[in-house]
Amino acid sequence: MNAKRAEPWEVREWLNTEHSISLESLCGKVILLEAFQMLCPGCVAHALPQAMRVRNLFSPDDVAVIGLHTVFEHHEAQGPRAALEAFLHEYRISFPVGIDAPSANGRLPKTMAAYGMQGTPTTILIDPEGHIRKHKFGREEDLVLGAEIMALLREKPAVMGSEGRDTSERCTDEGCPV
Repeated sequence: MNAKRAEPWEVREWLNTEHSISLESLCGKVILLEAFQMLCPGCVAHALPQAMRVRNLFSPDDVAVIGLHTVFEHHEAQGPRAALEAFLHEYRISFPVGIDAPSANGRLPKTMAAYGMQGTPTTILIDPEGHIRKHKFGREEDLVLGAEIMALLREKPAVMGSEGRDTSERCTDEGCPV
């Protein structure tokens, strides 16, 4: 596989979670990283509601949905933590959201720059081994994103039976017999 390894997130602060989140802490899960700004119309109308649908559809044991508030414009309006907390509350965004660390030069935030994002919204899918498998600026269709997540889930290592035998060959949509 030639997929690029995901860079560590440089997050100043986390909201909607009691602890910091790292790529390592999510190892073994598919990660949907949704980069957004609260004043971005495409983020508010499409990307964030889509991320919530993903969170509600897939088991948190399999798929982690993470928001990244990455501000590259209108810093004064989007900067206060209280404004972002109110936004997350009003739009009922319940998944963890990291606030991207600002760069020293005041331009692109650190994680946004490390991932080469072109703007917001940006949807990034990271496979269970930590490789970037999708990196898309702009709107994505639900069916496309759902199919891509399912494909990554199906790539996960084979399920081992109670005697340590690989049972993936006998597994169907109905279940995996012993």
